[in-house]
Amino acid sequence: MKRASIITITITILLTCTYFFVGNYFYNFAINANTNKDFLVDDPNLKTSNLVNKDREEAEKLADDNFLKQYPSTEKSITSSDKRNLKLHAEVFQNEEPNSKWAIIVHGYAGDIQTTTRWIRNFHENGYNVLAPDLRGHGKSEGDYIGMGWDDRLDIVSWIDEVIKINPDAEIALLGVSMGGATVMNTSGENLPDNVKVIVEDCGFVSTSDIFAYQLNEIFSLPSFPILNAANTITKLRAGYDIFQSPTLNQIANSKTPMLFIHGDQDTFVPFDMLDKAYNAATVEKEKLVIPGAGHSESLKVNPELYWNTVWGFVDKYM
Repeated sequence: MKRASIITITITILLTCTYFFVGNYFYNFAINANTNKDFLVDDPNLKTSNLVNKDREEAEKLADDNFLKQYPSTEKSITSSDKRNLKLHAEVFQNEEPNSKWAIIVHGYAGDIQTTTRWIRNFHENGYNVLAPDLRGHGKSEGDYIGMGWDDRLDIVSWIDEVIKINPDAEIALLGVSMGGATVMNTSGENLPDNVKVIVEDCGFVSTSDIFAYQLNEIFSLPSFPILNAANTITKLRAGYDIFQSPTLNQIANSKTPMLFIHGDQDTFVPFDMLDKAYNAATVEKEKLVIPGAGHSESLKVNPELYWNTVWGFVDKYM
């Protein structure tokens, strides 16, 4: 009996250590903001589509660079509303013509303001003042973890309040790409002021646990159970949130703000079928745009004319 008890205790300890080792590994892999995310570089699901016109893309990149040189931004900072009291950073691009039109442009996973210049530039060229935040754990914002669009939703609410402080009459559009799309979808279900007129999400995921389970299979060919559970235990301990409790679809269902949903039909990084899940959950005025042949975050690059015609056709209805 004594020997059996020792064996049982030893096995329990080994299993527990393995559980926490695995959880910690995948936390550092995906959520720890201070570890390299080099896996994104070689991910075949992020390979550039042949439908992206290389010459046009080079011209657009040059236009982005020239925009940043021609229209220097001003830095803005706020403190997060949660107990972490993080200093959050944003760049503000004021339009030369004073007006009340504002856009908050939200970047994706492992991104920053530089990765959203194309959207910032287009809104600015269309007369908007633009606020571009660094999400917690990204860019110049504090934070040692990635919020996956959930904790970030309350930060966007704070940025909305900051825009209203600058201009109480502000009419605000929210636009987010990839994790930024998830962020604005999660934000949509909060008690937003009437100043927020329209939301555009581009290739956002509708569940943190679903996207992690999908990526576990894609990258490691591993099942979500029990690995995702182990990662969630560490996430709750180190980041303070539960990856199984990010009810994006419920947030969308509670939204009172018109929403446009965009996705490329060849997106294999954030599965294309998440588009209809998000769209069907919305009970507000809504539209969806599917860009044939576009992979992840490529809709704008594959068919910019259709992309912007649809975005402005929707946004202009409510601004």
